[in-house]
Amino acid sequence: MARKIVLLVLALWFVALRVGGEEAQAVQRSKPRLPNVVLFFIDDLGYADVGVFNQNKAAMGYSTPNIDRLAAEGIRLTDFYVPQAVCSASRAALLTGCYSNRVGISGALDHKANYGINANETTLAEVFKSPKAGGYATAIYGKWHLGHLPQFMPTRHGFDEYFGLPYSNDMWPNHPVNKNYYPPLPLIENDKVIQLMPDQSQLTTWYTEHAISFIERNKDNPFFLYVPHNMPHVPLFVSDKFKGKTKRGLFGDVVEEIDWSVGQVLATLKRLKLDQNTLVIFTSDNGPWLSYGNHAGSAKPLREGKGTEMDGGVREPFIARWPGKIPAGTVSHEPVMTIDLLPTLAKLIGAEVPKDRIIDGLDIWPILSGKKVKSPHDALYFYWGKELQAVRAGKWKLHLPHTYRFIETPGADGKPGKDTYPKIELSLFNLETDIGETKNLADKYPEVVKQLMVFVERAREDLGDSLTKRDGKNVRPAGK
Repeated sequence: MARKIVLLVLALWFVALRVGGEEAQAVQRSKPRLPNVVLFFIDDLGYADVGVFNQNKAAMGYSTPNIDRLAAEGIRLTDFYVPQAVCSASRAALLTGCYSNRVGISGALDHKANYGINANETTLAEVFKSPKAGGYATAIYGKWHLGHLPQFMPTRHGFDEYFGLPYSNDMWPNHPVNKNYYPPLPLIENDKVIQLMPDQSQLTTWYTEHAISFIERNKDNPFFLYVPHNMPHVPLFVSDKFKGKTKRGLFGDVVEEIDWSVGQVLATLKRLKLDQNTLVIFTSDNGPWLSYGNHAGSAKPLREGKGTEMDGGVREPFIARWPGKIPAGTVSHEPVMTIDLLPTLAKLIGAEVPKDRIIDGLDIWPILSGKKVKSPHDALYFYWGKELQAVRAGKWKLHLPHTYRFIETPGADGKPGKDTYPKIELSLFNLETDIGETKNLADKYPEVVKQLMVFVERAREDLGDSLTKRDGKNVRPAGK
């Protein structure tokens, strides 16, 4: 009798365990999985270097079908900006949600830079790793450029994995102007140099292969994948599978390989049935390096390119796709910036932005999700180094007097041309009617200039301005 009672108790116990386990699984299944995020950040890709942004697509001499498909299936932002038209500053803003001047990063850090991103800053990757976000898997495959010393490496700032170059691919002994100034270019995996002077024709392929492997290994967990391709920053390199493929020459070949990379990642997401739960973002760090002529892209009809705070330098192609969440084929003309991605993504995954410091970015999910709403910013600021050069508010852009890079004679085949530095006087442009910043309306609309000068003074007070010799009250130091 006692034995029967024991067996009955054991049977009931096993039933209870099974029922409880099934209920737990049901709850787990009913709990929505956090979205994956894939962020492509291309180097020196101009506003018109993507088919869907080019006003004369047929004359490009190459095509970008996978990137164009992203736009057809998602949203295209026509007025998306970076705060500085140069590599390190642009990446600092993207990854911290702050103006690069706020976090002490400007220019393009090289092998001699003794500073980088401060350990006290919260990067986009660290937002994804936060407990409230559920502890995403995170990886970067490509160009870092926020400090090359060990304490500045991606794996110290929220990324589980890193494979790529620590700075620009022209920072090597074969630089066309500074011959032998730079040491051998290092290829780094996690925190170790695994190769010196790697075959740059394989970089786009290697980054793509790593990205696919990362997705496959994390298909059952939420992940954040950051792919900052080195190309089409000069020197241009392309693999044999794309060499000589386009009418545009080497530049076209390189961009078609980047488009292939995007297509490979999209195909992997679809194959693993992750398509519907993945937000894919595509944009660039600054405009084209026009000094390099046929090895540079185009920002037309925007004015100038990389190294200027004209729209050709700071307005970038931007596409976001998330089936079922972002309406297909939508377009927004609201001015927003890379600084907005960190708070936007944080909100999407239930994480918090740091509360103990200023974060300049604002949530733009209402715009990305297709709602007809205005930009959350009353103004956007554009610096070159520590000098405030321009501000945009609504349709208006005000340039303060400053010199800027103008290409007098373009170079060719990997050699830079001749740059000059003319001065632009105080200039007001209506970007709705004059996208090329050609007609100065400052004299015609003095009241608008006066309104925008209020924002100028606010920026100088907050972030500083070397031209007026002012230190910003809320600037934080870079890491040393």
